[in-house]
Amino acid sequence: MRTPTDPSTPGEAGDPFANDPVFIAHEGGKLGVVATKPLAGREDLALLYTPGVAKVSAAIAADAGLAERYTSKRHTVAVVTDGTAVLGLGNIGPLAALPVMEGKAVLFKEFGGLDAVPLCLETGTVDELVEAIARLAPGFGGINLEDISAPRCFDIEDKLARRLPIPVFHDDQHGTAIVVLAGLINGCRVVGKDLADLRIVISGAGAAGIAIANLLHEVGVADVVVCDSRGILGRGRHDISGHKAKVAAWSNPRDLDGPIGKALIGADVLIGVSGGTIAEADVAAMAPDALIFALANPTPEVHPDIAGRHAAVVATGRSDYPNQINNVLVFPGIFRGALDSGARSITTAMKRAAAEAIASLVEQPTSGCIVPSVFDRRVSPAVAAAVSALA
Repeated sequence: MRTPTDPSTPGEAGDPFANDPVFIAHEGGKLGVVATKPLAGREDLALLYTPGVAKVSAAIAADAGLAERYTSKRHTVAVVTDGTAVLGLGNIGPLAALPVMEGKAVLFKEFGGLDAVPLCLETGTVDELVEAIARLAPGFGGINLEDISAPRCFDIEDKLARRLPIPVFHDDQHGTAIVVLAGLINGCRVVGKDLADLRIVISGAGAAGIAIANLLHEVGVADVVVCDSRGILGRGRHDISGHKAKVAAWSNPRDLDGPIGKALIGADVLIGVSGGTIAEADVAAMAPDALIFALANPTPEVHPDIAGRHAAVVATGRSDYPNQINNVLVFPGIFRGALDSGARSITTAMKRAAAEAIASLVEQPTSGCIVPSVFDRRVSPAVAAAVSALA
């Protein structure tokens, strides 16, 4: 007898997914390979493959820089995961992560005009993954790390960035941070506050939370308080290490301690990247004209209806509410700009420029519109131009 996990064609008798539009849309996968040169006969074959290709390979062997012109390297990105932190599903493994990575590749093509290849690797130690990715890197113009669990993702990105001469970008970290910064830039315009003067509380000290905190610090926000599941990170916390300890060393300038509710008293901004629920009583203690970015998916840390009672601007990660903070506003343009300009890395200045470019596309921000739509075709070219200018 067949089971729900048996391979079958949707519509076949007994198929439990036959009428599910999601499964129908994914049947056969979402990617394919398309040749960019015609292969109509022997003459084309001799040019594109043997013997002609040997001439190109010999030239690249003598001058590696020619690969940028005579191969697909310059417009191809590896989307790499080990399946340990996939969406809201957690550690589901590399095979189950493949549909997500295929989807990411579709977004790269649709919004950035880039070819992306999903590479779903068996998980291992930090050094094992770094070694595997580095060995795969020569055929790619950039590496997009995706859905790799914290805190390993920090070390994997750091080591690869030092080792490889191409851009390495962990989207769960920096893509989120850039869109959040764009939203804050315009949110400040709505409520009449200065970004540098904000008191910001971040709920979540994983990949996104740490990256958001670091980017805000780098652009001059002085009062950032980060909270994990045990409360406020600070110099008095002796149960933290690694990147949490690094953030604790510079953040929390008023030396707060205790639960997140204490940090939210008088806070201008709450950024949720943690999941779970933050009590309405805690949100109610925030400063007037507050901003709440509750970004957990599918269930925000503060329901938008509740957030709207206490904040002037509310954003989520969902597409069915205003102000969707979505990484697709960032990564296609970031990589397009980096690859077009031959950048070897993606710097803090590029991240800030990308955020400012995204924010600038909303000419008159309102409480219901602080970032452009993910379908705004101006976004990727604007981000790419901003990044290229700094390469």
